[in-house]
Amino acid sequence: MKNITPQKIKKFQDTIDAFYASEKREFVWRQTTNPYYIFLSEVMLQQTQTKRVTDYYTRFTSHYPTVHMLAQASQQDVLRDWQGLGYNRRALNLKKSAEMIVHTFAGQIPNTFDSLITLPGIGPATAGAILCYAFNIPQAFIETNIRSVFIHEFFPARNDVSDNEIYPLVVATLNKNNPRDWFYALTDYGVYLKATSNPARKSRHYTKQSTFEGSNRQKRSLILKALLKQSSTKNEIKEITSLSSKDLTTPLKQLCDEGFIKNINSKYSMV
Repeated sequence: MKNITPQKIKKFQDTIDAFYASEKREFVWRQTTNPYYIFLSEVMLQQTQTKRVTDYYTRFTSHYPTVHMLAQASQQDVLRDWQGLGYNRRALNLKKSAEMIVHTFAGQIPNTFDSLITLPGIGPATAGAILCYAFNIPQAFIETNIRSVFIHEFFPARNDVSDNEIYPLVVATLNKNNPRDWFYALTDYGVYLKATSNPARKSRHYTKQSTFEGSNRQKRSLILKALLKQSSTKNEIKEITSLSSKDLTTPLKQLCDEGFIKNINSKYSMV
């Protein structure tokens, strides 16, 4: 681990705390400690900017105010409410996770790291965030904004910084008494840094998001949007989406294989 003294830890924590005291961001999901609501928000925030999440969070907490209601909802309704937020697989995983929480965890959001990562679509970063924000449990984790903070503060002259170098610093500097506000503060500082210099570009794990227009993601999204309205044959989907037969082949197969849609008698429909 990079050499870090108690004095350096204190100085770093003071920097983060001072920034948070004056620049703290307010979001509706920060106004609750309801584990289910925080679980919802963290899934929605995966690879998605906060400003896009607010309306969807409000919609889901209104339509599915409990994890039991989400588990009982139809997959089609969940996907319909998710439309426009992107990465539709998250909606599918969200629904499957709700079912697993009800049947395996007695309707309670798990409060251990090992249990959380058994849920579909929940990786180490999301599990860590849920533990900190929902339960105030000090679990170190790294996401893009936190990565930016540590690269900026501890590796200012470096490129190709790995998460293996960052993680021990996250552990060493963690405020164990109040991890919830500590990680909110780190995230807010990281957002500020990304808007000014984006230190995350120096990370070994940095990848630029691929263009949506013309991508396989866009084709899948167009198909789902069409099928949420009505069941259709491949030719009908082609007409609705303006995609060619060739463009439809791969995404249709993927969506069937992944459990989004089904094909019965050459007619596609939502599961």
